[in-house]
Amino acid sequence: MSQVSEAIEKLTPEQRTAFRRLVLSLADTKRILGIRYSDWLLGAPSIEAGIAISSMAQDEWGHARLIYSVLKDFGEDPLEVEHERPSEEYCSVEALDEPFQDWAGVVAGIVVVDGALTVALRGLGEGNYEGLTGRISKMLDEEEFHQDLGRAWFRRLADAGGEARSRLVDQVQATLPTTLYALFPDDDHQEALVAAGIVPGGADLRARFQEEYADLLALGGLEIPGPEELPDGWNEERSRGPGHPGEEAVERARGDRNRALFVE
Repeated sequence: MSQVSEAIEKLTPEQRTAFRRLVLSLADTKRILGIRYSDWLLGAPSIEAGIAISSMAQDEWGHARLIYSVLKDFGEDPLEVEHERPSEEYCSVEALDEPFQDWAGVVAGIVVVDGALTVALRGLGEGNYEGLTGRISKMLDEEEFHQDLGRAWFRRLADAGGEARSRLVDQVQATLPTTLYALFPDDDHQEALVAAGIVPGGADLRARFQEEYADLLALGGLEIPGPEELPDGWNEERSRGPGHPGEEAVERARGDRNRALFVE
């Protein structure tokens, strides 16, 4: 096991715990989001959309790998974290626990989950933890394409009316509350990170999401919910509610079926 970095040693134990939670929340969410995107390579409504979603899946896995690498600063082996943890330890948002059921679910995932991740990354990029801030600009450049695609499809489904609009609205409503609370938490861990100068507060991040996405969501008659009390069963260590991503998705994320083929 490698030594803890000087930057991590400067943090208080509370700040260190909170920062590790943030790293896993972002990385696990991106990793499982990449799995959910990859499911739609052949099921997208057009060849072009399938190619786009395949590229986005690769982006998310690359981003997750970069974020996991910060665990080296904690004296941990990122590969062990990526390939050995059980699903019960994943910190990904609840909206990704099950596969997207249709293309409306994919669009909701791009706009809400991917969009909230982008806002969270921007906030982290403004912080003082140089081990991550230098890597975030490339991620944000790639995320611009994701959001352009998501916004275009959101408008298309919202304008279509009928079942297309109804499915989109239902998926976004189911995704918004838990995703925003998980990625923009308002708890003791987040306050510890704010005090350390690593990220803005949860309320600040939520306001940024509101400013960026309120007009788009209004096309579907949707409003961004305000902060609520801690949800029932909230797990502060994993920044999410009860449950975990499906075992099949985690097996794919860990590479279980190809473990015997891993080579250096």
